[in-house]
Amino acid sequence: MAAGPILASTLFFLPLLATSAQAATNSATWICPSDPYLDPRNDPCNALEYIPNNTLTAVTFVYVLLVVLIQAYQVVYNGRQFMLSMVIGEYVYALGFAFRFTLHYSPDSLWIFIAEELMIVLSPCLFIAANYALLGRLAGEIYCDYHVLLAVKWLTHIFVFSDMTTLLIQAIGASLATSNVQSLALIGLHMFLAGLAVQLVSFIFFCAIYARFLHKVYTEEQDVCMRDSKKPWYSDWRTLAAALAISCIGLLIRSVYRVAEASQGFRGNLSTSETAFYWGDTVPICLAILVYVPFWPGRFIKNRIHPSSTTP
Repeated sequence: MAAGPILASTLFFLPLLATSAQAATNSATWICPSDPYLDPRNDPCNALEYIPNNTLTAVTFVYVLLVVLIQAYQVVYNGRQFMLSMVIGEYVYALGFAFRFTLHYSPDSLWIFIAEELMIVLSPCLFIAANYALLGRLAGEIYCDYHVLLAVKWLTHIFVFSDMTTLLIQAIGASLATSNVQSLALIGLHMFLAGLAVQLVSFIFFCAIYARFLHKVYTEEQDVCMRDSKKPWYSDWRTLAAALAISCIGLLIRSVYRVAEASQGFRGNLSTSETAFYWGDTVPICLAILVYVPFWPGRFIKNRIHPSSTTP
């Protein structure tokens, strides 16, 4: 199952390069003002319609960089390579904020905007993929995978495939949306929104499966629930279960925000508000990844061979 998230991280870079190339071609036909800082709200070349705040960018960049360095250390020393997709996604997410620094000084550069936007918008797909893999591993660790609605051996593959499909749809849609041909741009916007919407529906379905799994375990497996009761709370499998739930909530909030943003168009109120960006996207994402710093799955999950199925 670990191969799925790693493949996902590799596929991520292909649409990114294609979209950047498309953006560079289109930007040449736009007439930009001599002073991009004078009136960014009405600047036709400024896709954000504002100048990114470097202080907020710096805080977020350092935060994500610290998280990814700690988690990379955890992968090396505490194992659980199935979480590697989250680490890779965090590196890409941090790189997106590095481009946001550059965008502050070149706000009319569509090249930089597309690179920044895609890295920040698409990298959470890798966070979602890690959560997909974690549910199967957690269920196998407590030998309750028969309570997962889908067969554990297929769970991660199905949802990661869905995640990567919607990622590609979003990337292709974003590429077309940069076109100066209005019909192509409109098709691109609709594709981008469709990719986000399908990803949201898929993730909601996953969250429902996880909620059902927890309900089944807590109501039907009292021995499992009490398995770690004599251990410190930070070593209890239920703590990891809560961490996964918190991460899912953060990613769910972010996904709803992105669908709402895309539904308004690339120059809607949400996409042109830095406050909305941080509260709707950045803060939930930061919460979703931070929770695994103190509660790294490698500390809880000891089974090295993941059972494909068990019986009660």
